[in-house]
Amino acid sequence: MGMIKELSKSIRQYKKDSLLAPIFVIFEVVLEVIIPLLMANLIDYGINLGDMNYVIKTGIILIVLCMISLFCGAMSGKYAASAAAGFSANLRHDIYYKVQDYSFKNIDKFSTASIVTRLTTDVTNVQQAYMMLIRVAVRSPIMLVCAFFAVLTINRKIAVIYLCVIPVLGIGLFLIMSHAQPIFKRVFKKYDKLNAIVQENLRGIRVVKSFVREDHEIEKFKDSTADIYKDFSRLAKLHELNSPLMQLCVYTSMLLALWFGANFIIQGEMLTGNLVSITTYTMQILMSLMMLSMIFVMLTMAKAAGDRIYEVLIEVPDIKDNEEPIFDVKDGSISFKNVNFSYAGEGGKLSLKNINLDIVSGETVGIIGGTGSSKSTFVSLIPRLYDVTEGSVEVGGLDVRNYDLEALRNDVAVVLQKNVLFSGTIKENLRWGDENASDEELIRVCQLACADEFIEQFPDKYDTYIEQGGSNVSGGQKQRLCIARALLKKPKILILDDSTSAVDTATDAKIRKAFREEIPNTTKLIIAQRISSVQDADKIIVLDNGGINAVGTHDELIKSNDIYREVYESQTKGGEE
Repeated sequence: MGMIKELSKSIRQYKKDSLLAPIFVIFEVVLEVIIPLLMANLIDYGINLGDMNYVIKTGIILIVLCMISLFCGAMSGKYAASAAAGFSANLRHDIYYKVQDYSFKNIDKFSTASIVTRLTTDVTNVQQAYMMLIRVAVRSPIMLVCAFFAVLTINRKIAVIYLCVIPVLGIGLFLIMSHAQPIFKRVFKKYDKLNAIVQENLRGIRVVKSFVREDHEIEKFKDSTADIYKDFSRLAKLHELNSPLMQLCVYTSMLLALWFGANFIIQGEMLTGNLVSITTYTMQILMSLMMLSMIFVMLTMAKAAGDRIYEVLIEVPDIKDNEEPIFDVKDGSISFKNVNFSYAGEGGKLSLKNINLDIVSGETVGIIGGTGSSKSTFVSLIPRLYDVTEGSVEVGGLDVRNYDLEALRNDVAVVLQKNVLFSGTIKENLRWGDENASDEELIRVCQLACADEFIEQFPDKYDTYIEQGGSNVSGGQKQRLCIARALLKKPKILILDDSTSAVDTATDAKIRKAFREEIPNTTKLIIAQRISSVQDADKIIVLDNGGINAVGTHDELIKSNDIYREVYESQTKGGEE
């Protein structure tokens, strides 16, 4: 029930369409049940008795009822399609917006491939089920009941046939669906795996080709699709039992109805027209049963899909705003107080241990450390991409958890280790930093990031189109564009997470010089592998195994810190010793 209640919130403005569709269906069904009774009267009291006036009068009524029934059917189809399409559009909107509120920890819980599957395949399955629910699921049971009572009024003995057939069909369908439900749940997870393989292959296509691993990737894809094929084969076999079960019930009911009906006519207990109407009602009843079996199949699939969507919608964001958030960040000062952090939360293995550090607003701080020393984790706590497990991180003298998230992240610009550009022009990508920035501001920040020099060489300059993921620019060009985009935010704190690793040392020096001269009041944190990138910083932090090993200037650390000195010597002397 919780899943249905949560998903139904996405109906919203389509409630009217969702209500009108079944209303028109009910009118359509009532008319379809009345028509066979009129046809029986037409045969018994018009044609058999030769009363042409009755035939003409009843014929006109039948034509009018058929036209009204056709109109009701068309309108129910129109409103059902509108409601289902609108519901699915709202559902995708709600899932997508929910994901935007997720912290990194929440996103880690659901893989990218799984979220994509839920947004596409799962929503489509729920959409189809919803359309059947407000139209076919209303039509079939009402038709079944109305047609049965119509037969009951004509001949109670024939009505007993249907009372015997319906339980047999119901038990058969229940057994089929109970075996199908676990397979549906399993197969959707395998869809996630298949999507992950495809995404991974396309993103890393250059690596795949450079290592000549196409055959290996094809084999992985084959194994995954073969696994899905096995499950769908089992589902197909289960659903194929529907057809013989339905045919057995349909033809048995029809034969018995015709047999007993013919005998009743001979015995004078029933008229010829009544048998014709009973034959029509028999088809209506059995078609309703057949449609109900299809609904059960669709709802079984939709339930598995709906459960997966429900998981995304009820996920509570790990990071959320304070009840009374602060919107103004005073300055770029940063303070770590007894900070411990674990990706697994309390009790998990600590990635950062006992971090105590004060950074003055406007300082340039270098961060050095070996692979796995938690450099990226360290800076991720400042814009609150993750929350500390213990202790506190303060920006502008206040705990980051007290700020409005949007306000905090607007004043803390981060150029992550994995630079991302989106499909669109260079201008459109840069304006992620400030959507209202003028062309002059774009040029200025690109000059600071040394990006202007290569942009001007493009034929379309700032209107050059960037392919998805920035595949048509080099790694160094991508990094400089991302730095320019971050500068456009005019942040109080600028974090560069190894963001100049793909540029040459001369360009790196130009960028650092521009930072010193143009944004002296911005606090700058620079994670780097090259000592030359941080040696002129106001202070350098040496991280080792998740803790601060040393803090000092370049000259101080050369004299006093073994780790820093070893890195420096390996880079300047080529690691000869």
